[in-house]
Amino acid sequence: MEYLEFELPIKELEDQLQKCQVIGDESKVDVTETCKQIQNKLEITKKEIYKNLTPWQRVQLSRHPNRPYTLDYINAIFKDSFLELHGDRNFKDDKAMVGGLGKIGDQSFMFIGQQKGFNTKTRQYRNFGMANPEGYRKALRLMKSAEKFGIPVVTLIDTPGAYPGLEAEERGQGEAIARNILEMTRLKVPIITVIIGEGASGGALGIGVGDRVLMLENTWYSVISPESCSSILWRSWEYKEQAAEALKLTAKDMKRMKLVDEIIKEPLGGAHKNPEKTFTVTQNAILKSYEELKNLSPKALVNQRMYKYAQMGVYKD
Repeated sequence: MEYLEFELPIKELEDQLQKCQVIGDESKVDVTETCKQIQNKLEITKKEIYKNLTPWQRVQLSRHPNRPYTLDYINAIFKDSFLELHGDRNFKDDKAMVGGLGKIGDQSFMFIGQQKGFNTKTRQYRNFGMANPEGYRKALRLMKSAEKFGIPVVTLIDTPGAYPGLEAEERGQGEAIARNILEMTRLKVPIITVIIGEGASGGALGIGVGDRVLMLENTWYSVISPESCSSILWRSWEYKEQAAEALKLTAKDMKRMKLVDEIIKEPLGGAHKNPEKTFTVTQNAILKSYEELKNLSPKALVNQRMYKYAQMGVYKD
């Protein structure tokens, strides 16, 4: 298990508990009471730490290497019913953007999301979850197919941003993202968006327009990453914690500003501490949102979606 810097007090107590249990197993000394005291202190410490997380600490949790990624959610929710679809029918198949059809119960869904890697080889293969224009065009092709057959769309967002390389710009990165935003506003089927990790910049917005936008508790959603913001404003990455605070990028901030509709609570310590529970609560949140949307006509869906986004950023004194 990997620990973040602010989790080190938890690591120390867990090590003490493990040593206590080993002593009890290897000797005839009764250490039950001592182990119980350490266990109680561990639980209290966990609650205190995770109850008072700073925005930067939530950013760190969203990037935890053990945190489940898009394909983990898809495999857990759909079991063996998922059919992955490939290619944008124009250039090539982008491995950073995955999508396909699956069933929850009797209801089909089109799932689309960014996929990161879990080690050096797969991170390079998935381009660290940073999609090229063909990734966004693949996503749009799948959304249009879903619209044609009346299948609701679910998008899972987890990206540090769209790929900023020269070749991506040459192939129309900005146009591809802008086209997706336009087309998603008028898609005639329900769209449910779930931010499961990082939600950075246009890379997130390219699949982020939804009738219901849900955020897991320890995720972030912003126009720019704290490091990039710090680099621009302070000419250094050293101020990333202040930048994270100023950007108001946490799930609570997004909910308060009415930019997302619901926060999905994670297990204590983050999604990676209990992935199965995280998959279950996420699936339940998706189904709940779909139940609220499924009886709306295509016209009502589009009108409601357009009104929702038109209201963002409007304030009354």
